[in-house]
Amino acid sequence: MIGLVIGATGATGKDLVEQLLQDIDFEEVHVFVRKPLQMNHSKLKVHIIEFEKPEEWKYLVKGDVAFSCLGTTLKAAGSKEAQKKVDFDYQYNFAKIAKENNIEDFILVSAYGANPNSKLFYSRIKGALEQKIKDLHFNKFTIFQPGMLERKCSDRFGEVVGIKVIKFVNKFGILKSQKPISTSILAHAMINASKIKSNGYSTIKLGGIFSFAEQHN
Repeated sequence: MIGLVIGATGATGKDLVEQLLQDIDFEEVHVFVRKPLQMNHSKLKVHIIEFEKPEEWKYLVKGDVAFSCLGTTLKAAGSKEAQKKVDFDYQYNFAKIAKENNIEDFILVSAYGANPNSKLFYSRIKGALEQKIKDLHFNKFTIFQPGMLERKCSDRFGEVVGIKVIKFVNKFGILKSQKPISTSILAHAMINASKIKSNGYSTIKLGGIFSFAEQHN
């Protein structure tokens, strides 16, 4: 298979690309990034692009399965408008091009609580993105809705503390629906999802993500 990835420089994306490169079922892995990756591999094809100019790179979006794990925070983006570009516009444009180029399988990392009608900005744009990609009618569309992500060597103090607190209360059966999940497990589940022959769309929530990672090896 040929895999295509956006969001390869993020925590989930890094784990995803590393695992794809080690997977014998994938002969090529194409990543679409704004700056070079600190990674070399015979199967890796790196495309340096400007997400704002899809007409310049859309011809490169050709393969068997597209993975979208692009995302940012409001703090990193600087404004809601800038965050929407990354969390909605760039990913929808990529999905639209993938559909136009006859890619049948699209896998999206969304978020827990994604809902186009949510009062929360982040949840609302994630939900809107899910719906817009559904409307493209891929042969197969899989949405992953993880809760808090456990990133390797995270420098986000609030996130690190939050994970420790949730893990602690999880021991008492509290907030199980928000159990932290490592980006490595999420990436593994995404790859396993790409190997399942099915049609239509499915939404994989937290418990299902752990099951996917374990049961479809």
